[in-house]
Amino acid sequence: MNPDPERRSAYADLSRAQLAILVPELLLSGHLIDRSGMAHSIAAFGREGMTAIAIEEWQVASPAYTRRMQRALRFTGDGVETIFKGLQLDIGAPPQFMDFRYRIHDHFHGEFWLDHCGALADVEPMGESYVKAMCHDIEDPTFDATALATNPRAQVRPIHRPPRVPADRHPVCAWTVTIDDSHIPPPVPANSDLIANSAAAQVVLDPIDPGDDGHGDYSGPLLSDLRFGDFSRSALIRMADEVCLQHHLLTLGFLIAVRARAENGDAAAIGRKQFAGIAGLTSERLRLALDLGDDDAALAQVLRLHPAWNPLRYTGIRVDDDGGQVRLRIPARSGAVHDRAWPSLIDATHLAPLEAMARGVNPRFAAHVIADTPDELVVGFRQADTPFTESGEVAITRFSTGADFRFTDRGIPLPLTVL
Repeated sequence: MNPDPERRSAYADLSRAQLAILVPELLLSGHLIDRSGMAHSIAAFGREGMTAIAIEEWQVASPAYTRRMQRALRFTGDGVETIFKGLQLDIGAPPQFMDFRYRIHDHFHGEFWLDHCGALADVEPMGESYVKAMCHDIEDPTFDATALATNPRAQVRPIHRPPRVPADRHPVCAWTVTIDDSHIPPPVPANSDLIANSAAAQVVLDPIDPGDDGHGDYSGPLLSDLRFGDFSRSALIRMADEVCLQHHLLTLGFLIAVRARAENGDAAAIGRKQFAGIAGLTSERLRLALDLGDDDAALAQVLRLHPAWNPLRYTGIRVDDDGGQVRLRIPARSGAVHDRAWPSLIDATHLAPLEAMARGVNPRFAAHVIADTPDELVVGFRQADTPFTESGEVAITRFSTGADFRFTDRGIPLPLTVL
């Protein structure tokens, strides 16, 4: 389902320094997808329905994208070190916002704990029932699903976890990871085959150039933190595209779970609300992180870099900026459309996610259809005289503390050796 196998990455024009800023931003935006999607799931299906959707989406998506990243960065293996490396490049655990710390006892045993948990900061104000839903009901099956991508005999079990007693307990949670031949692998979740066989899971991306300056893989020891500037430009381009696929695979899992519970029209409406909420906030964060302006050139750049439209071999989108107006071209046939991913939710009468995306750059942008043919939908953007009010979908997503989170330089990371 690669519409144009020769298309280069949209991130290939960025410098190594820009890419080092971009990759953690993409990891965080992937995590915030649920701040948008789960709010609308609660409204449609209640807290229990939302919890079930969250479990299902992560269970089916994380094994597929974890294995992809392991192969791309050459850290395949079957031990706890490989599991921990995968978490460091997982939208479920964006650096610093979800401040995972690790300890390796041996190949089969390890621990991790969170010195800071942005997800908990978001949920604690909602009450103990929501904390238990996230830290118990959702984490138990989804941590195991992530670990089984590395070893089906791996089990992740809590040492302690929220609700916090006392209320300011630190670290906020702690977990053991144990690999043992006596462990019975968890059952394969329903719909895993739909994700594993999706066009997103099968996309072939360019290999990392081993001759580039910097680390071309993560085959060395587990590090206390990933300092993305230490990786080569080629490796960072591949990371960025892989993280975008994580966005799509998680969203595919979300949409599959929603469609099982809602009428088709209702499912599409929920999907568009989820898309709009994360699209707008991500645009805003990308613009600020890369120090872009708020004009047409900035909009074109944000659209090119936005995870909803990458990797290009999956979405096939094009962005034109000829000095007149910015145009987004969404092909009618692509891997993303085949999968019924985000691009498939946009048509001539449903432009709200695009409006939100553009207004993350400048609140005066409005979208309009230029052409709607059997081959593509072409949408243009112009600035209105006055700014538009922020959409409710973006405002809901902005509820997360991740909306204003800022990454910091923690210095040289330390290798974590076996105790």
